[in-house]
Amino acid sequence: MEHDALIDSFGRRITSLRISITGTCNLNCYYCHNEGQSRHRSQMSPEHIVNIIKTASKLGVKKVKFSGGEPLMRQDFEDILVSIPKFRNISATTNGVMLSKRAVSLKSAGLDRVNVSLDTLQPETYAKICQCNEDIHHMVLDGIQSAVHAGLTPVKLNMVMLKGVNEHELDDMMSFVRTFDRDVILQIIEPMDFGNYGGRVNVDAIERDLGSRASQVVERKMHRRKKYMVDGAEVEVVRPIDNSRFCAHCSRLRVTADGKLKPCLLVDDNLVDVSTAGIHELERLFYQAVNLRKPFYKG
Repeated sequence: MEHDALIDSFGRRITSLRISITGTCNLNCYYCHNEGQSRHRSQMSPEHIVNIIKTASKLGVKKVKFSGGEPLMRQDFEDILVSIPKFRNISATTNGVMLSKRAVSLKSAGLDRVNVSLDTLQPETYAKICQCNEDIHHMVLDGIQSAVHAGLTPVKLNMVMLKGVNEHELDDMMSFVRTFDRDVILQIIEPMDFGNYGGRVNVDAIERDLGSRASQVVERKMHRRKKYMVDGAEVEVVRPIDNSRFCAHCSRLRVTADGKLKPCLLVDDNLVDVSTAGIHELERLFYQAVNLRKPFYKG
């Protein structure tokens, strides 16, 4: 059966689904915006998650990214993965704490790759950012190694750049990435909001520095994102702040952990509840959510 594609009123086609499968996390990073959703402990059943993803597949979604909270908090994550359709790319974003013990099983269940949050190579700094024990840092490093060995590549390291905290570590992080021979990519991320952690990092200056040293610079159509090749390290810079192109080219629909379609990351008054929707209702609700999409940054 043919299905009409998910295209919003601004002509943006939805080809990517980011689905939070739990609102809980085993860390408490002070900059976390929790995927733009309120913190809660409720979560959907694996069957309902699978039904939502199957509906998205029928409607033209090509990529799925699992998030949380921390998705590895769910012991049934592998069961969910083996039950969903094949996609062009199935990935997950994780803090990496529990990744070393599950990288192989996640790969076997159908996960293609992972993003791992790693803001610093210093255990003390990590403990302050994540408000945890310093030993957790070593677990994350082990998780990255395990992900590479399991073939969950390219692993993308998400480094949120925090003013006065980790700006000076960029070269060290690039050196770390180089040890994996292109199986690991560094993503420098501009934080979504500046509330309690020291003000705005000068991302323009970071990009100028990277550009001056790069042997190649590639700009992706999506989100005005540039990739810098610096002596064997691949570095992407993610800039969602005041970025009209971030919205103009957005092809993603989100699902919150408590079962709501979230048309726009930075908007909370247009959520569509699918928490109790049956398999035959989901398609209509997907179209409803897409019709509510509008660019947050008009640019």
